[in-house]
Amino acid sequence: MARSTPEVNGGSLADIAFLLLIFFLVTTTMDIDTGITRLLPPEPEEDQITDVQVNKRNVLVVLLNRSDLLMVGGEVMDRLALKEKTMEFFTNPMNKADLPVMEDTEVQFPPGSSSLLPPDGMWRGKVSKGVISLQNDRTTTYGAYLQVQNELVAAVNTLRDDFCKLYFDKAYDDLNPANPIEEEIQEGIRNIYKMNISESEPKNIGGRN
Repeated sequence: MARSTPEVNGGSLADIAFLLLIFFLVTTTMDIDTGITRLLPPEPEEDQITDVQVNKRNVLVVLLNRSDLLMVGGEVMDRLALKEKTMEFFTNPMNKADLPVMEDTEVQFPPGSSSLLPPDGMWRGKVSKGVISLQNDRTTTYGAYLQVQNELVAAVNTLRDDFCKLYFDKAYDDLNPANPIEEEIQEGIRNIYKMNISESEPKNIGGRN
């Protein structure tokens, strides 16, 4: 007499599948494309004059061609030198005539927040009117584009960090935006060293692609 095969109890399979589903939902991480943070200019008002004469010394043109070669201010430049060039452009330490105009500016910081500021917290100094104009070719590689972006952003971040350490004895990134005083400090520093980086539509740079 043949022996019967015992049946498998499938009553708990649904519970096991449900637990596995919950496990993978909880433990799986997903990559999110964060992109590049940029503040777009506001829309011009109806009566605003749009034909503005731009002082050439206030614009530094950064070009990336189809071969990922970098040209800054009309000269070929190594990518590693871009950060220093950008910092010089935004500070004009030697007051050169071919670097941006530095405008007398007052920036308010929290009173008593720094021993290097007057009691009212008002910083008085010169702020650059310079703008970086970044242009790339349609076939510029994404990696080269990001490297140039990183150097430009790192230059501004370094200037902000140096200022913050000098006046507030703290790294810029260590300031807590949830603290109203430190948030005001960050805002003031951003007004001194602005992320003035403009990007134009990709073009065919250096001939046909």
